[in-house]
Amino acid sequence: MANNPPTLPITFSGAPGSPYTRKMLALLRYRRMPYKYIVNNHLKAGLPAAKPALLPTFYFTNTEGETHAVTDSTPLIRQLEPLQETRHVVPPNPVVAMLDALLEDYFDEWLTKAMFHYRWAFKEDADRASRIVPLPMNIQIPKQTLDAIAGVFGERQVSRLGVVGSNAITSTLIEQSFVRLLELLEQHFTTHAFLMGKRPGASDFALQGQLSQLALFDPTPMALCCKIAPRVVAWAQLGDDLSGLEPTNSDWLVPTLLPAGLNHLLCEIGRTYVPVMLANEAALRQGKNQFNAKVDGLDWQQSTFPYQAKCVGWLRNSFALLNGEDQASFVQLIENTGCEKLFTETA
Repeated sequence: MANNPPTLPITFSGAPGSPYTRKMLALLRYRRMPYKYIVNNHLKAGLPAAKPALLPTFYFTNTEGETHAVTDSTPLIRQLEPLQETRHVVPPNPVVAMLDALLEDYFDEWLTKAMFHYRWAFKEDADRASRIVPLPMNIQIPKQTLDAIAGVFGERQVSRLGVVGSNAITSTLIEQSFVRLLELLEQHFTTHAFLMGKRPGASDFALQGQLSQLALFDPTPMALCCKIAPRVVAWAQLGDDLSGLEPTNSDWLVPTLLPAGLNHLLCEIGRTYVPVMLANEAALRQGKNQFNAKVDGLDWQQSTFPYQAKCVGWLRNSFALLNGEDQASFVQLIENTGCEKLFTETA
């Protein structure tokens, strides 16, 4: 059954404690797209559940007039691009768009490890999140009921730390990577407003989503951000609503003039995200439930994650769609960063 293109206003459900919900909220505000936001309560609104139940969930109609649930922020952003002629977030230059897609996936799939780790591996953070994150579903809930929900919810989330790769073996690596990223971003934002130039790309909103939690909510990483990278904290605050920004076509990043900060960021991506994604892909092809990798000289151990192998496949497909000249330009852009292995090595 065919689906109709999305129409405005957009209806979607999510939760304030979800970095992907905050990613899409910030994007819709920037693009000045009218929307109706339902806080994690789609059933009460008579809307279908998503399969799988991911956040955020957008609701579109098919050709039969039936409402269906759509998830996954990355393809959703591309699906929303043609709805308005202005304020796009996918760069028009295909090489820059490929770079933007790589950075977006890094924030969505690697930085979220830090977000989940800091929220649920530290007692103060876990206690706070357990009590506050469920509340938007029913802010009038009695204290006794909230205490019971918080206990169950917190235990469930802590038990899922291993799914994202947070464990006794990987915790140091995750934390070191987060600190390095903060230092890189702090330096980048001394001279540049966004990752994609003077206007935000999809990767900027992916970063915004994770920072909405790491820099603005969870106490342990928030303290780190304030100490190491105050510009990053301010950037996250500003990025929550960029509806007043007036971008121009000349504001996009020029691929031949890549800022030094982005080159350093690509090296960080090649140092951490790339070896984990490749090892996960290899383990899945071998039918393994767990994989080990060497990341920055340290051991990494995690349960295999089929979705992240799909992410690698989508990036490679996007690369394959570039013409020969653009492929060469992109390879040159990421050369000697470690990121090139994602496109030249297969499991």
